[in-house]
Amino acid sequence: MTPRSFDIFAAVLQRGSGLVIGPEKQYLLETRLGGIMQRQGIADLDGMAARLQAPGSAELTRQVIEAMTTNESFFFRDERPFVHFRTFALPRLHASRPAGAKLRIWSAASSSGQEAYSLAMIVADMRHALAGRQVEILGTDLSREQVLRAQEGLYSQFEVQRGLPMQNLVKHFRKDGPNWRLNDAIRAMVSFREWNLLADPRPLGQFDVVFCRNVLIYFDRPTKTRVLDSIARQMPADGLLYLGGAETVLGITDCFDIVADNRGVYEVARAPARPVLAAAGR
Repeated sequence: MTPRSFDIFAAVLQRGSGLVIGPEKQYLLETRLGGIMQRQGIADLDGMAARLQAPGSAELTRQVIEAMTTNESFFFRDERPFVHFRTFALPRLHASRPAGAKLRIWSAASSSGQEAYSLAMIVADMRHALAGRQVEILGTDLSREQVLRAQEGLYSQFEVQRGLPMQNLVKHFRKDGPNWRLNDAIRAMVSFREWNLLADPRPLGQFDVVFCRNVLIYFDRPTKTRVLDSIARQMPADGLLYLGGAETVLGITDCFDIVADNRGVYEVARAPARPVLAAAGR
């Protein structure tokens, strides 16, 4: 592949998904795009780069971006954020909201749905403590294929063995051939839709809690700032943001503050106090 072709792929990926790749990642292009080239009858990556530059390449661009973005996910990943969500976030938000007010949770870059469904299982298990309060969970991902997978709620034996406690498997899943399917009650608690994190999130509405974990690590700094600032604008003053263990807001945005002693948990920053102006003549 020529340097010119690599630059085309790099520009398409950054513009379309925020993903930043360097020349050392050329092997990913070769391994992940082979199936598309075969289906499209494209001989090599140089030919695909040329096709991406041609008019009417929107569908091919979408396929390339989906193939190159990471879709790693499993239930209750890293555990600690979910413990904090269960023991702190939900009780605090429930206590601070008027009766009947709905809580909204966003699982951004939700991949095949395990994170969003993990949150739903926690909410379901806390129904009594929440006194019937309605909780709406939205999972979004730029991959159409992953959104469809998430909506189906069907997971392999390997997938349910990754982080899912046995009691949750017994309580919330049923066997479906060699796989496991989430029950209708949990699936009904979550909705999924295609959404690019680079897009303006205002059409999605306001969220009390946002899980945006293990995705910012693929963005450059300006893109991280833009995404985090746009998320903050969609959250109330007591909203909580959960990032991945290798991610931070420090040096990237002043819209969030660290929650003490809770790695990866952030709260919407308080607006700075306005200076008190002395009265005229004093």
